[in-house]
Amino acid sequence: MHRVLHLSDTHVSRTGPDEDGVDGLAALKQLLYDVRHVPSVDLVVVSGDIADDGSREGCQAVCSVVGSFAAERGIPQIYSTGNHDRREGFEAALGWGHLGPDGTPIGRRAEVDDVIAAVSEVNGLRVITLDSLVPGETHGVLGRDQLDWLTTELATPAPAGSIVVLHHPPIFVDAIPYLESVVLQEPAALGDVLAGTDVHAVLCGHLHHQLSGTIGQKPVWVTPGVITRIDLTAPSALVRGVLGASATVVDLGGPFSPTFHTLHSRDPHAGSEVYVYNPITGEDTTESA
Repeated sequence: MHRVLHLSDTHVSRTGPDEDGVDGLAALKQLLYDVRHVPSVDLVVVSGDIADDGSREGCQAVCSVVGSFAAERGIPQIYSTGNHDRREGFEAALGWGHLGPDGTPIGRRAEVDDVIAAVSEVNGLRVITLDSLVPGETHGVLGRDQLDWLTTELATPAPAGSIVVLHHPPIFVDAIPYLESVVLQEPAALGDVLAGTDVHAVLCGHLHHQLSGTIGQKPVWVTPGVITRIDLTAPSALVRGVLGASATVVDLGGPFSPTFHTLHSRDPHAGSEVYVYNPITGEDTTESA
């Protein structure tokens, strides 16, 4: 059995709040406080958008808080890049993103130019992080070199199987018009690599709302955001962000493996509107939606 605490989209900036004025660090601290009694967690995964401004300072602030949570439990902390991250800031603060309970690097980085992908093993569970960041863009891409590296890593099964972590989901909801343009592009290529391997699940973030699906016959789980979540009761052409930090517990190895259940911070302001906008036109409709 392995139990993963899956976080994503902390969006902490050099000065603290994100571009909408939301304090992601406070949200992260409250969430981790509220989940402190969740038992038997083996590792913490943060699937991208660590720093809202891509800064080293933003990444360091998140690492300090998540690192304290991990150190108290003697478990690793693992990070992947997101579209808001910048590789230079991420690397300066987090190295290749695989850190032991004491914050020192574990595992090894992929020998692939211009990306921060890595692999480590946690009590027999292989954890692979991929880098889907396209600088200056919202969508994600996995280049052929990175997919070839992943193919090589998965060629030999791990003792307790594998999980793959990346920011951009290889799935989306057809009924929401803008989603296809912001997720992982050409997802079938990833599915081809995963098919027939020992991968239990693909863990993603980016969408700020929970979503499940499959790729290459493997379960995909998208965890809600820490800083805000997207309220899908808004008209389908609009994006409504509301307060309410969330995380996921992923259980592997049991009779129903993998299972995913979402945890919500006990925030009295949860559901309060932060922004509403049209992603096609860029129009801010916060006051009228």
